[in-house]
Amino acid sequence: MNAVLKSEVPGRYAHCIEVSKRIRWEIDRDVFKGRGFDFGREFLPNGLSQVDRLEFLAPSERKVMSQIQGRTYAYMFGLIERSINAKVLELSRDYWFGDQVALEALIRFSDEELKHQELFRRIESMIGEGMPKGYVGTQDANAVAQAVLSKSTWAVLALTCHIELFTQTHYKQSIATDERLDPLYRDVFLFHWREESQHAILDELEWRRIDATLTDSERDAAVDDLIALVGAVDGILQAQSQADVDYFVAICGRIPSREERSRLATATLAAYRWQYIVSGVQEPRFQQVLGELTTEAQREKIGAALGPLMQ
Repeated sequence: MNAVLKSEVPGRYAHCIEVSKRIRWEIDRDVFKGRGFDFGREFLPNGLSQVDRLEFLAPSERKVMSQIQGRTYAYMFGLIERSINAKVLELSRDYWFGDQVALEALIRFSDEELKHQELFRRIESMIGEGMPKGYVGTQDANAVAQAVLSKSTWAVLALTCHIELFTQTHYKQSIATDERLDPLYRDVFLFHWREESQHAILDELEWRRIDATLTDSERDAAVDDLIALVGAVDGILQAQSQADVDYFVAICGRIPSREERSRLATATLAAYRWQYIVSGVQEPRFQQVLGELTTEAQREKIGAALGPLMQ
């Protein structure tokens, strides 16, 4: 299992079970607690939204753009977690008649992902009630999941590990430390972070397990699949960022100039690429695991493909 000693693996699955039991939370009891979102405050912090770089926007307009991006941030997780849960359930089959500790860890993972999907559906409904009509989510969750799951398990686990590691970084470095944000929005991602911390461990364990079964040619093909998945994610980001800019222009209360629209579109796509691709690729743990599971030539191929998105 490369850098993870085989003797350590059972203990890591058991540890995830122990933590899952200890930190278990419920949506209404622990997260919402009868609260709604405060639309007088920002949702997504500047470290993620990057709206503070848009000096031509008034403070009130930056707040609205933060709320639009915050809505999309929750929407994107709702999309992503549909495919993650399906893949986890598929992987659990390998343990049906074997390691029951690993099976329990993955079933708990799946149960928590289902809860997260409900959480993000509830958020979309609540935010939608407080914002003007016209917001568009450009993708269908089932179609996205089917497209993701058409790729190799190695590639899906690589993408999943990347996603669940960047959620840790986003919360700890940006969301948790920004007192200007709506308290409920911050709490949503506090509780999400608590369970995703264990999911990232399980992602890595399963990614390494699957990697150990591949031939060199199969791993080459899996690397190609990972590149294709990241490209597909970028396609989603391009569509959603443009939809979000169009929505902002429609509700901001003035007619932005052509130059302002162009800058806003460029900046929003750059922010989304940072949120969903670049921040994860640069995450040290992801770089370490990817480095251990791929050759130098494969890493160079990935780097060349991702280069234009990293600008």
